[in-house]
Amino acid sequence: MKEAFLLLLLSLMEGSCQANIKVDPATLPTFLTSSQVFKVKDGDRVVLPCEVTNPGPYVLAWKKGIAVLSAGSVKVSPDPRVQLINGFNLEIREVGQQDAGDYVCQIGTLEPREITHTLEVLVPPRIIHVSSNGRVEVKKGSSVFLECRAEGNPTPKITWSRKNNLLPGGDQTVIASVLTMDKVDRHHAGTYQCTASNGIGPEAFKQVVLHVLYPPEISVENPVVHSAEGLEAQLVCIVHGENQPEVLWYRDTMQLDTTERRIMESRGSKYTLVIRKVHRTDFGNYTCVADNQLGKTRKSIQLTGKPKAVTFKSASVGSYRESYNISWEVESLSAIAEYELLFRRIPEGFTGSDNEHLQPLYDQNYRQSVFKNQSRTYSAVGYSVGFGYSRSSKGHSDWRNVILPASRVSNNGFQTMSYVIRGLEPGQQYEAKVQARNKFGWSPMSKAFNFQTSDRDAAFTDIRHYYNKNEPSTLEGFFGIGTSSAATVAKACIPMGILVLLVLRRLS
Repeated sequence: MKEAFLLLLLSLMEGSCQANIKVDPATLPTFLTSSQVFKVKDGDRVVLPCEVTNPGPYVLAWKKGIAVLSAGSVKVSPDPRVQLINGFNLEIREVGQQDAGDYVCQIGTLEPREITHTLEVLVPPRIIHVSSNGRVEVKKGSSVFLECRAEGNPTPKITWSRKNNLLPGGDQTVIASVLTMDKVDRHHAGTYQCTASNGIGPEAFKQVVLHVLYPPEISVENPVVHSAEGLEAQLVCIVHGENQPEVLWYRDTMQLDTTERRIMESRGSKYTLVIRKVHRTDFGNYTCVADNQLGKTRKSIQLTGKPKAVTFKSASVGSYRESYNISWEVESLSAIAEYELLFRRIPEGFTGSDNEHLQPLYDQNYRQSVFKNQSRTYSAVGYSVGFGYSRSSKGHSDWRNVILPASRVSNNGFQTMSYVIRGLEPGQQYEAKVQARNKFGWSPMSKAFNFQTSDRDAAFTDIRHYYNKNEPSTLEGFFGIGTSSAATVAKACIPMGILVLLVLRRLS
């Protein structure tokens, strides 16, 4: 320190002497180095240049703020990392954040001359804070703010992501120091990752685990389970809840216990009630109830032997002017006893089907009274064959009903039916609905099916197609006869001329 003080004193004395001496400007020292900005990674080495011409007797000093680092060729700073090399160049080894700032190289002339170097220390990112030390618990419906703070130079960018999942908003990543989520539910729970990056060194990571506390939530695989006597039925509830809820099964209001025929299983979030060799008395409503410290939830499942809803299989545009061959399929584990077909012409300006539930015909006395006027109808091979009768459906606009007995034909639980609706108008839009009944009751009413009659009958050349191809409503479509009669016609080899006369009569 004494040496530094003497050097400074010497410099001041030189300056005072120069005040009384006229100096030629051409002989004054000048800088060969210009002011610069140096960006150096933390821990690296940097050399700040300071080269002059005509140094003469003048003293050159390095300063940082008010601290003098060197004077002339003498190092003043006690920091062992700092030294002069190759003249007056200032070397700093193992640069740290504390070394950042302005460094001045000054020549002690009458009017001091100087250059200034700026040193920026580039520091890799470091995360210094995350919410709740990485574990956050909130109740369902609350708002959550996940915070992440980091330091480094340049200032790090904070990016949020979610482990093995998208963020709740559907994004892969979001750039923000605070991740906000409103009205959280169990789908928000998971591991969130905060990433800090600034392009210097490796990125920094920290995770926040979010737990959402919520009452049990239940979904069912099938709200209606169809079965039959003697078969096995499985009723499945999917249960989610914090701290694995307790799950119980009920039949109406009675809690169920495990028996030889009734088994309760659980695997993960899947809870199954297995009923072996179903009895008629097993049909009804069942409820799974899940309970934890945050609440209780229940869901109901109906076990039934009734058929499922009918689905239609026929084309939406028919081949004939005044008739249409409609066909459908129904899944039922018990034999279908009969069908109820309802149909009507779609009214002018009609934009959708009625929402009313059309009830099936249950009046057996009525059926017997109209059975005398039944119109006998058949369907093609592979479809049910039966008799049908129809009437206007009271209270349902111009809907008409047809009751069709079903055969006992079944294919893996699927039963099919075909029926030719006659007396229709050419080129018109109609809609139809169907219900099926087995010994356990009626299926739900099917969705409305729209179809259209042709504005002209099929061409005569279609006879050969109908004569040779085995499909629903073949010769019946032409002659109004069933499949057994069609076979007789085929075996008798009806002359083509007779066929033509029959077709012309049919089309007239």
